[in-house]
Amino acid sequence: MAFLLRRAVTRAAAAAVAATLSAGLAACGNGDGNGDDADGLKAGRLVGLLLPEDGTRQERSVRPAMEARVAALCEDCRFRYGNAAGDAELQKQQFDDLLTRGVDVIVLGAVDPDGTASWVTEAAEQGVPVVAHDRPARGDIDAFITYDSHRVGQVQGEAMLAVLGDEAEGAPLVMMNGPAADPDAAAVKAGALDVLTPVVDLVLDRDVERRDPAVASARMTEAVRELGPDGFAGVHAADDRIAAGVLSALRAEGVPGVPVGGQGAGLAALRRIVTGEQAFTVHTPPARQAEITAEIAVRLLDGEDFADLAADRITTPTTEDVPSALLEPVAVTLGTLEEAVLADGTYTLGELCGGAYADACAEAGIRPPPPAGGPSARPQGVSGGSAGT
Repeated sequence: MAFLLRRAVTRAAAAAVAATLSAGLAACGNGDGNGDDADGLKAGRLVGLLLPEDGTRQERSVRPAMEARVAALCEDCRFRYGNAAGDAELQKQQFDDLLTRGVDVIVLGAVDPDGTASWVTEAAEQGVPVVAHDRPARGDIDAFITYDSHRVGQVQGEAMLAVLGDEAEGAPLVMMNGPAADPDAAAVKAGALDVLTPVVDLVLDRDVERRDPAVASARMTEAVRELGPDGFAGVHAADDRIAAGVLSALRAEGVPGVPVGGQGAGLAALRRIVTGEQAFTVHTPPARQAEITAEIAVRLLDGEDFADLAADRITTPTTEDVPSALLEPVAVTLGTLEEAVLADGTYTLGELCGGAYADACAEAGIRPPPPAGGPSARPQGVSGGSAGT
């Protein structure tokens, strides 16, 4: 599906209208990379990255990793970044702004994947390939890079069985899933069931609307009162937000020590693992995903095959057989936390173990944070992340 024909719109024509749309990229503090000038029309090929949210692991890891990889692979490439802060209309302005600026390839992490088909069609008409990052944008996208949601669920199931150990066979387990209408939540659930159903006894299965921790807490409170405090041996939570709500309910109901696992590897979840509240999470390293996305984008620019990077295929509601890279997630427990999350730079030791968590980290065998400016200090220009859930 690679678009090799460049659009006929000239850089000069784009300059005439760029100012009317540039607010879209400026609105959220979005910046330029690799020396892009004020109107974004310098010589060289332009790579655009649009992310859906700010203050997340995705933003703080994806942007620098992708920008660095593009620079390493393409000497004449420039880089322009936009963040929609969860606003689909703003992201459409940013997308249009990139087209006006003469962008050569767009990497799109869509706020609302269901609403992007006309965007992708417009880009295709101008010969601009679109690579969907993390979320399967609608329309005739050129490639899709994400972590395999079904495999995420399988890894969660495997981690739960490992935690239960010799007690896993026939153990009563509660499942707290994501929203019933969410395809990603359905894939995670299906993967978990593949692993858990042959071994454990699923005594209760509930969906959590909007992945809301408050809803998860209410569902878990109902579960404790229905099953009794000794009526379950563990809780499979679809993600770390749901796990946070489950743990809140278990504390309130006086049910300690029940293993709860999630996925997402946010800072708050990692801290819960350090303190022993949460048994595990599943990590989908954003920097690794960004580097593969960047390499596919550059190959599209060069008209080169990228089948070795996107050997999988997915079908979206609008497009069949989209070349895809479905990456392997990583289980994170207390024993693997340093290797799985700190070593890849997702968080620093100081972020994980600072302040009130220093003693818990020391007790868990994780090195105390170094002095300010020590070897784990984050390089200048890379902002800290949200604690998340």
